[in-house]
Amino acid sequence: MTDLVARARAIADEVLFPAAAEVDRAGVVPSSHFERLAAEGFYGISVDEALGLPEVVAILEAVAGGCLTTMFTWIQHLGLARGIYGSTNEALRERYLDDLAAGRLKGGVAYAAVIPPVPKVRARRVDGGYVYDGEAPFVSGWGIIDLVQVAGRDGDTVVNAVVDAVEADGVTAQPLTLVAAQGTATVHLSFDGFFVPDERIYSTVSYEEFVAGNAAFASRLNGCAPLGVADRAARLIEEAGQGQIADRLRKEIGDARDRLDGGLIDQDSMPAARVAAIDLAYRSAGALVAATGSRGILAGNHAQRLVREATFLLVAAGRPEIKAGLLATFGKIS
Repeated sequence: MTDLVARARAIADEVLFPAAAEVDRAGVVPSSHFERLAAEGFYGISVDEALGLPEVVAILEAVAGGCLTTMFTWIQHLGLARGIYGSTNEALRERYLDDLAAGRLKGGVAYAAVIPPVPKVRARRVDGGYVYDGEAPFVSGWGIIDLVQVAGRDGDTVVNAVVDAVEADGVTAQPLTLVAAQGTATVHLSFDGFFVPDERIYSTVSYEEFVAGNAAFASRLNGCAPLGVADRAARLIEEAGQGQIADRLRKEIGDARDRLDGGLIDQDSMPAARVAAIDLAYRSAGALVAATGSRGILAGNHAQRLVREATFLLVAAGRPEIKAGLLATFGKIS
């Protein structure tokens, strides 16, 4: 593992985790968290070809185990940076890529709404650009990020744009109240005749290509969040004097990580791997409450916070097949 992984683990343990209870209570991530990640080079990891997948995964898991709210907000940036990195719009790359990689500009994404067979956001070609209509139900980082990827379906084509992350003519944002990770500043975005000029379009790809390119790799990275939560729960369980339980959970974490890696090769297995990781986070957080005892349900205690964060992960970055798998797991449906 690289020095960057070691730095991520140090930041998680020394900066993020000690502040996680207050971030949860206040519903706000200190700007210093994001500034520290930027200063240490973490905003550019999705465009750093020297980093392999094991290093990226280790970094994401570490940050998630430090503060899920910080991780979930920051990981959105990595998607936009990677999209701009791969864009054929050279002017847009020149304008934004260096600042995104350095964290001088912070980004988010709103692309999940184009993945269902019936998209929730549509793009329509007009003179000089595209018009977007529809809604993106969950967009994180509003008020924190500078730029946001907006994806819309134009027939069988996905049109990706990068726009300023502010309300504008044709764009409205409705803040959402979440059971956990409120500091992600998640909103419901509505598009009503929102015009985006051609110079802000960074890619147009077929729906099949978009789903194939995003589904497996993005799902692998999203699987880091539950494993980070599970690992933190295991560490706290060990501190509570239940070392054998912690060791068993760590064994399951390693197995779940292997399954997620395997999903990149056998993409049909990825949903089940995601289900296993999420289920593990949920069980690990519950085990922490049991190990902690009555203090575990007090406001400000890490145990109850991790349970709520594991609940958040039951639906965050999910897909219908993951929902079905979780229902089968919890309902013991064969």
